[in-house]
Amino acid sequence: MKVTLAAFLLFTFSFLSMNKAHAQADAPVSAKLNHIAVYVSDLAKSKSFYHSLLNLPIIDEPFKDGKHVWFTLGAAGQLHLIQGEFEKQKFNKNEHLCFSVNSIDQFIAKLDKQKIEYSNWPGTAKEPTLRVDGVKQIYFQDPDGHWLEINDDY
Repeated sequence: MKVTLAAFLLFTFSFLSMNKAHAQADAPVSAKLNHIAVYVSDLAKSKSFYHSLLNLPIIDEPFKDGKHVWFTLGAAGQLHLIQGEFEKQKFNKNEHLCFSVNSIDQFIAKLDKQKIEYSNWPGTAKEPTLRVDGVKQIYFQDPDGHWLEINDDY
C-alpha cells in the first residue's frame, strides 16, 4: 500500500490532536487568580490611595455605575474596589494584600511623605520586619482599615 506524505502527515496530526484533547479532558481542573475584590466606603479616596501609592494602572471596568474601580495586577489578575455601605471594622493583619517593590526604602520614604503609618509584623512603628529569608516587609492599612504588606521580594 502506497501512502503519500500528505496522508501520513494528516494521519499523524489527527492522532496527535486526539491524544492532546484526550489528555486535556483527563487533566485535573486548575484555577488561577482572576481578581481580588475589596469593599470600600469612599471610592474616590480608595482609588487615589491605591493608584498613587502603589502605582497600579487603572483599567476599564464594565459596569460604568460609579461604584467600581478596577486595577490591573499584571499576570496576577486584577484588583476591584467596590463602593458600598461600610461599617467601620477592625481587620486582622493576617488577612492582607501583599505587593512587592524593588526598593522598600523608597517605598517607606513615600509613606513617610504621605504621613501613612506603617509597622513591622509585631507592630513596632516605622520598623520593617526582616524575614529569615532576608526579605524586608512592612504593614499598613488602607483608608478603610484593610491591611497591606509591602516587601522587597521583587
